[in-house]
Amino acid sequence: MNQKKHMSTSGIESIALQWFKAFNTHDLEKLLSLYDNEAKHYSPKLKIRMPETNGLITGKEELRAWWKDAFDRLPSLNYVITSLTANESRIFMEYIRKVDGEEDMLIAEILEIRNGLIFASRVYHG
Repeated sequence: MNQKKHMSTSGIESIALQWFKAFNTHDLEKLLSLYDNEAKHYSPKLKIRMPETNGLITGKEELRAWWKDAFDRLPSLNYVITSLTANESRIFMEYIRKVDGEEDMLIAEILEIRNGLIFASRVYHG
């Protein structure tokens, strides 16, 4: 029987805090280390910038290309946490996306965690 290994909510929150730190320092390798090799990521921004993806990318190489482009284009990109709500397999994160010269954007994102790694993430814009 294939059983999912669940984590404590504090363990899940720790992954989210590492995620924010890696994102805000634009540490691409640290960010990618938090993800499963076959992780899926959905974002409305992906749908706009890369319509052929229909908003969904899969795997670390696609994640790497997506975030490298974002970090290169938006050197001031930064996220400010407003709320984290975790259970043993996912965390719901609310944050403010800040970029110099752009209006702040409210974002909600769900990270789904399996075996200590993010295997799916979905972004929602406010």
